[in-house]
Amino acid sequence: MTILVTGGAGFIGSNFVLDWLAQSDETVVNLDALTYAGNLENLASLDGNPRHVFVKGDICDRALVDATLAQHKPRAIVHFAAESHVDRSIHGPGAFMRTNIDGTFTLLEAARGLWSTLEGEAKASFRFHHVSTDEVYGSLSPTDPAFAETKGFEPNSPYSASKAASDHLVRAWHHTYGLPVVTTNCSNNYGPYHFPEKLIPLMIVNALAGKALPIYGDGQNVRDWLYVRDHASAIRAVLAGGRVGETYNIGGWNEKTNLEIVHTICALLDELKPDPAGSYTRLITYVKDRPGHDRRYAIDARKVERELGWRPAETFDTGIRKTVQWYLDHAGWVANVQSGGYRDWVAKNYGEAAAA
Repeated sequence: MTILVTGGAGFIGSNFVLDWLAQSDETVVNLDALTYAGNLENLASLDGNPRHVFVKGDICDRALVDATLAQHKPRAIVHFAAESHVDRSIHGPGAFMRTNIDGTFTLLEAARGLWSTLEGEAKASFRFHHVSTDEVYGSLSPTDPAFAETKGFEPNSPYSASKAASDHLVRAWHHTYGLPVVTTNCSNNYGPYHFPEKLIPLMIVNALAGKALPIYGDGQNVRDWLYVRDHASAIRAVLAGGRVGETYNIGGWNEKTNLEIVHTICALLDELKPDPAGSYTRLITYVKDRPGHDRRYAIDARKVERELGWRPAETFDTGIRKTVQWYLDHAGWVANVQSGGYRDWVAKNYGEAAAA
């Protein structure tokens, strides 16, 4: 048996592929375009593993997707591939519309083509698992209840709008054509192999380099944080037992302000790799807030626990310690992903001090 994973060389996708191959005897066909955030080094431990089949390609390339499905006939598609960074979507929304909307449409049509050829148990058990984000739900006030699966969509950035559109496409292909889909909307992930443009890896990498730790606005924006390997286990649970056509919110039960996150990282680094110049908190720098910055996200993950028995294994304290230690142990990986283009991008968003 085989599953197809899109975006399996990215942060969440590569962690899922590693987890899947460790937990299952099934083959993974990994389709990834290897854009700036796709990194085969994440999967170096799978070199020579016949159960990992890598296909370099774009999910918008219908001929390639059709050929891949025809060759491997996966029993499920797990769709991670997406442009996923809010700041990048503000500066260049077109790539987000293409990958997140057109790419999802292309995959759905290709999946429908394969599914229509199946019969019996193969047809009944086929799944299209769409991986999405809590950002489609909009922003919460400090007193609002956490996002439940019934919350209406109120996306506030080009990124979240493109993901909301893809969620709607997946729903429509189920209700119109009967394609057996499940959707998961996750909170902010963190952990190994996280490209250092997002908050947690950027703070770790910059602190170790003695660079500024840029915090948007007043630092009081709140997010729920999910350790990436807990996310992988949740996807396995939903793929195995989730009800067709349903959405499941996946969260870590860890609401934290950005400032609290940065102070936690500084405290861990002060403990694990102290800097003779003093506490890493000296590097904290406040920068102009980004446009339309959502104030708070929070996930109500009771449905997936009630129906499938899933809860995260990591607390934030255990997960963030593992994450900081991973970056300390993998300085070579960090150096390899920090290209000149990446440094230019950090300077554009956070100012020269953050990238110098």
